Amino acid sequence: MEDVEAAHVPVMLDRTVELLSPSLSAPGAVAVDGTLGLGGHAEALLEAHPDLRLIGVDRDAAALDRSRRRLAPFADRVDYAHAVYDDIPALLDTRGIAEVQAVLLDLGVSSPQLDEAERGFAYSHDAPLDMRMDRTQDSDAADVVNTYSAADLTRILREYGEERFAARIAQAVVRERGRRPIRSTRHLADLVREAIPAATRRTGGNPAKRTFQALRIEVNAELAILERALPAAIARLAVGGRIAVLSYHSLEDRRTKRALTRLATDTTPPDLPIPLPDRQPELRILTRGAETPARDESDRNPRAASARLRVAERVRRR
Repeated sequence: MEDVEAAHVPVMLDRTVELLSPSLSAPGAVAVDGTLGLGGHAEALLEAHPDLRLIGVDRDAAALDRSRRRLAPFADRVDYAHAVYDDIPALLDTRGIAEVQAVLLDLGVSSPQLDEAERGFAYSHDAPLDMRMDRTQDSDAADVVNTYSAADLTRILREYGEERFAARIAQAVVRERGRRPIRSTRHLADLVREAIPAATRRTGGNPAKRTFQALRIEVNAELAILERALPAAIARLAVGGRIAVLSYHSLEDRRTKRALTRLATDTTPPDLPIPLPDRQPELRILTRGAETPARDESDRNPRAASARLRVAERVRRR
C-alpha cells in the first residue's frame, strides 16, 4: 500500500514557504505549525531553513504519529504537542518561548481524516457517525444528530453549512431518530437526500456535503477555536514575524480576513490631523486579498481547489 505520508501533497506549498521564509532566516528562528497534519508544510520549512526550530501542534494523535515518521530526519529540531491550536500561547509559555518568527494554520479536515472511513467524516463511505478530530474527546457527530433540538440543528446547518434547507433537514432528522438512532454516515446522507427537494438533488454535487461540513464544524468547535487562536497567535509573533492561514471555505476565510484586517488598520480618529503612534497598524498584509492555487495545482489535487491563503507580517508591537 502506498505510504500516506509520501503520497500527501501539501496545498500551496511553494507559495506558503516563499511567504514565510523571510521571517525564518535569522539564527534561532522558531515556527509554530498549529495544524501539523502529515507534516508536509513543516518538512518544506525545515528543509529550507537548517537552523529552524519547529513546534508541531495537532489535536489528532494519529496525525502526530504520522508526522513524526515524516519528520524523523529533523527530530532534533521538532517539538510535538497534542493540543488544539488555540493553546499556542500556553504551549509557548511551558517551553519558555516569548515570541516566534512564524505561525502556520492549515485549517479544516485533513486528507487522512477524509480517506479513513472509520473516522466518519465522509459521506462517500458508510461508517460510524464520528467526525472527531481529537478522538479522545467525548462528543461526536452521532451525539449532535441524536440529541440536539430541531432548532439547534437548524441553526448549525444554516450557519456552518450555509444550507438553505436547514429546517427541512433538521425536522427529518428529528422524525427519523424518533424511530431509530442515526448512527452511520450513510444513514444520515440518505436522510438528507430525501429531505431536500428532488430538483435540488440533481445539481451541485452530493446534497449531504453542507450538512456534513456543518456537523464537523460543530463537533470540533472549529470556528470558535479559530476566532480565539488568531489574535492569540498574532500576539506571540515577533516584529518581522509572519502568520499564514490556509482556509477552505468562506466561513474560515471571512474570520481570518477580519482578524488580520483589524490589526492592519490605522485606528487614529479621522478628525485628528496626524496619525497617533499607538494607533498605527500592528500588521502588514502580504497577500492581495486571498491567494488561490494555480490552475495546474487544482487540476492535480482537487482538494486544493477551494484553498485561500492569507499572510501578514507583524510590523509593530502594541
